[in-house]
Amino acid sequence: MNDLEATDAKGYRLPREDGSVVSLIVMHKDDNIFVYENRCPHTGINREWQPNQFFDAGGRSLQCATHGALFRPEDGYCLHGPCTGDSLEPVSFRVVDSEILIEA
Repeated sequence: MNDLEATDAKGYRLPREDGSVVSLIVMHKDDNIFVYENRCPHTGINREWQPNQFFDAGGRSLQCATHGALFRPEDGYCLHGPCTGDSLEPVSFRVVDSEILIEA
């Protein structure tokens, strides 16, 4: 968690027990941590246009690089775009000694 600045998001790829890999967004916004699968609900693709570029220009919403959909950071709800009304898939986690632990 120490490598996440305020209003920052980073992408991570974590292996699963079944051998597959899950792509995640870990975000620090307004003194809160949020974790979502890095998968657009519209097309299923990763959402950043460059590594770790998840926020819109104003830093208020998460943005999908493919079609510009905007998502609220606090709940992943799509505010604008072809997936309006859908949400990003949240990932369970806990913080222990400033470390973010993903719960399988």
